[in-house]
Amino acid sequence: MKVVGLLGGVASGKSLVARQLCDLGAGLLDGDRAGHEALRLPEVQRLVKERWGEAVFAADGQVDRRALARIVFAPPPGGPCELEHLERITHPRITQSLRDQIAALAAEGRPAAVLDAPVMLKAGWHEFCHFIVFVDVSKEVRQVRSQQRGWSQEDFAAREAAQESLDVKRRLADTIVDNSGSPEATRAQVERLWRSLVG
Repeated sequence: MKVVGLLGGVASGKSLVARQLCDLGAGLLDGDRAGHEALRLPEVQRLVKERWGEAVFAADGQVDRRALARIVFAPPPGGPCELEHLERITHPRITQSLRDQIAALAAEGRPAAVLDAPVMLKAGWHEFCHFIVFVDVSKEVRQVRSQQRGWSQEDFAAREAAQESLDVKRRLADTIVDNSGSPEATRAQVERLWRSLVG
């Protein structure tokens, strides 16, 4: 089974490309979902509470991801230091979850799996991948899309700053998908990519 990793800037449409690959038969390795699941683990919640206290927990006893994001995506020097601490807690557990997902999808007989994880390079998960795709969109378009998600300019800038530069991501990619047009235009490129991957 081939594992395809998706790279791109914030709000570049990696999730759209992932969905389109899944429509064609790929399995999804969802880094965000694995991250959310990690924050539900009792051991992780204990470590989060030790570091940041009750303020980052919601009324239901689960981690309030928005409250935690305000801390870990705060400006330097505080934010990056806190983000690094959170990643030390969650990344090993997310790595194991992704390994388990890869094994399960391979056992199902899937021809390929797609890894959509914003911090793929930082966490070293690109080493799972046989093929890397860079989803390319201008910064202006990405900012508009992020505003449609309810993010402020500051949210966008903080998340962008927490990731590797676009130049680094582009250099590591085996191919580029231009997602600046319509979903149909992206789909045509994704279908060509799929044929090259699975024949």
